[in-house]
Amino acid sequence: MQTDQQAAIADQYGVLIDGTERDVSGETIDVFDPATGDRLTTVAAATADDVNEAVDVAQEGFETWRGYTPAKRCRILNDVARAIRDEKERFARIETLENGKPISEARGQIARCARHFEYYGGLADKVEGESIPLDDDHVDYTIREPLGVTGHIVPWNVPAYLFARSVAPALAAGNAAVVKPAEETPIGALELTKLLHENGVPEAAVNVVPGEGDPAGATLSGHPDIGSVTFTGSTATGRAVGKAAIDNLTEPHLELGGKSPLVVYEDGDLDVAVAETIKGIFATNTGQVCSASSRVVVHEDVSDAYVDKLVAAVEELSIGPGVDDHDVGPLASATHMEKVAEYFDIGREELGEPVTGGRVLDRDGYYVEPTVFADVPQDARICQEEVFGPVLTVSTFADEAEAIRRANDVDYGLVAGVVTTDLGKAHRFARDVDAGQIYVNEWFAGGNETPFGGFKDSGVGRENGTQAIHNYTQIKNVCLDISD
Repeated sequence: MQTDQQAAIADQYGVLIDGTERDVSGETIDVFDPATGDRLTTVAAATADDVNEAVDVAQEGFETWRGYTPAKRCRILNDVARAIRDEKERFARIETLENGKPISEARGQIARCARHFEYYGGLADKVEGESIPLDDDHVDYTIREPLGVTGHIVPWNVPAYLFARSVAPALAAGNAAVVKPAEETPIGALELTKLLHENGVPEAAVNVVPGEGDPAGATLSGHPDIGSVTFTGSTATGRAVGKAAIDNLTEPHLELGGKSPLVVYEDGDLDVAVAETIKGIFATNTGQVCSASSRVVVHEDVSDAYVDKLVAAVEELSIGPGVDDHDVGPLASATHMEKVAEYFDIGREELGEPVTGGRVLDRDGYYVEPTVFADVPQDARICQEEVFGPVLTVSTFADEAEAIRRANDVDYGLVAGVVTTDLGKAHRFARDVDAGQIYVNEWFAGGNETPFGGFKDSGVGRENGTQAIHNYTQIKNVCLDISD
């Protein structure tokens, strides 16, 4: 029996193909509440045959959807955005129950989800080509055309927003979509897709195939009849997805891991530095964010003061169920909690005791303490490897050159931030650091409108902004001889 908190979630879900939710009759996945460890619901696990059928159906949906005028697609996607806002509380509760994040944070992510459909609804009738001047004897122009069926493999950490981040621009450009949500958090994708159908998106144009990475994700990423694959997740899995796509000459868009530095200069405001550190690694989805500020590199003259302020702030954070809106919620799954706990042990072996935290909490659910290791050398594993949890390393630097060197000396290059009052230092940091997005005096700056993606092992391509429309279109050139 469902509690009032679970009222937004059905007792069971099926694979959603052509608007029909199939009965759960084969393999299933149990979805758990990270705050308690209790089962929330049961979801069908898509087979390879299910994925193949979803792609076939989506091809039919593509023909219908691309036949709508751009202005009609614009109106429909804006209707979707309004409907999401109308049901913000329901979708926020779903996200908190299946992912664990604080409800206030979930509300913010649902607002971003709605904004994505609104933003790309506004671009749907502005997907334009170019006129190219050749000579007086020719007219030459380009047309941007949709790819057809696009594949979307969505992670568990920000499921509603990341569903929208790729599905919305794909639809705006005239494509159909097949979505494989993470097995830990499939409910939001299923419920959002039903809402899309209710607000004018053809049922065949968006299909959802929840299931395990193999077979569901592997079949989708390697399917020969899709025009692109968008994947957000670990670098190791992203490499496999990219290889499977390229084997079919399918374009992959990969937003992968991060080990992002926050550099604090001696002239920076330490209160700002501490607040942005807390936001970047602890108070946003319990550190389960690819763009988390998981490394702080602080000038040696202010490092002691920074660590003292940071530890005091960390120890004031409340830890508990997301529905009660604590500062820090649970980790998303028991398996992930075990992984984070292993890094507690790795940190102790390399460095000794953390200056705060470092324990799995003895309670129901998947809770760990926000944890800080100080005086961390650059080659330590916890400084180099993505933990994807509330584990922070603090290192020091002596001068600007060393700060840049430490910021760059990892395999990843997703985002980086700097705290300074010196605009020259800020601009040199932005110029010299190898990352796809640079934050100055504010972590998680930017928004739906700003391109997002990484350098090095952090991925290929960019999401968000007008750039995303290019991900889901192909260019056709037309040249006419108009000579006498």
